[in-house]
Amino acid sequence: MSRKITGATLVAGVAGAPVRHSLSPIIHNAWIEAAGLDAVYVPFAPSSDGFRRFADGLRGGVVRGLNVTVPFKEDALAIADELSERAALAGAVNLLVFAADGRIHGDNTDGLGLLGAFAAQAPGFDPAAGPVAIIGAGGAARGAAAAFVTAGAPEVRIVNRTLAKAEGIGEALGAKVRAFSLDAAARAFDGVTAVINATSAGLLDASLDLPLEATPSPAVVMDMTYKPLETPLLARARELERRTVDGLEMLVRQAVPSFEAFFGRTPPAAVDVRALCLAAIGGQA
Repeated sequence: MSRKITGATLVAGVAGAPVRHSLSPIIHNAWIEAAGLDAVYVPFAPSSDGFRRFADGLRGGVVRGLNVTVPFKEDALAIADELSERAALAGAVNLLVFAADGRIHGDNTDGLGLLGAFAAQAPGFDPAAGPVAIIGAGGAARGAAAAFVTAGAPEVRIVNRTLAKAEGIGEALGAKVRAFSLDAAARAFDGVTAVINATSAGLLDASLDLPLEATPSPAVVMDMTYKPLETPLLARARELERRTVDGLEMLVRQAVPSFEAFFGRTPPAAVDVRALCLAAIGGQA
């Protein structure tokens, strides 16, 4: 990438801690270059307690917007002057857009990315066709639950080691959400159309023996983690001949509405940003 940066260049970026290994600059800058835009997308690394000061300093639209990753999504929720409905339901913001009048709009594109990944890698999957199970009870799990509730899933089952945290998601999102302890995972998996890992990368390692065999054979298994691309959970799912969806596809799909919000146009479809990301992380398609 070799472009001249001028005073007219539109600036967007991603904020996180850490952020150095984020794939978002690869995705967005590839789209920017292919579209011929006078724009650039850069990583920002505010201090762990300095995000709100950093984002406040961007009011007025000199920087068009930010994607927000861990650990700042709840801070982004708090600083936004207005929220989309999906951000309010998810209880987190991963997209901030800075208006010229100084206001900040908060949105959440993770749910769109999640459902888009299912559409791309599990063709024919219908989120409204039956119950789904989500592993974990943090922000990513609530966002996934909100996406499936909005998409018409009849029941969303939150499976977590700490039952009270799973119950908290149900309190936030309503009666369609049920909480299960981890030792009741087999019961939670019974009859589901999908199982989604929304835990941190380190939780679902080979030592955690989830009863995927309790899922129906048509069920789809998804892991939000993309490093490694094929996690132990996805490897086990393939052994059981379940269809799988990976976290990299979710990352790419959630970037599309962000690009549209920043630059007012759809990303160029001809650019294979997934291949660029795979090259960066040393994965395989």
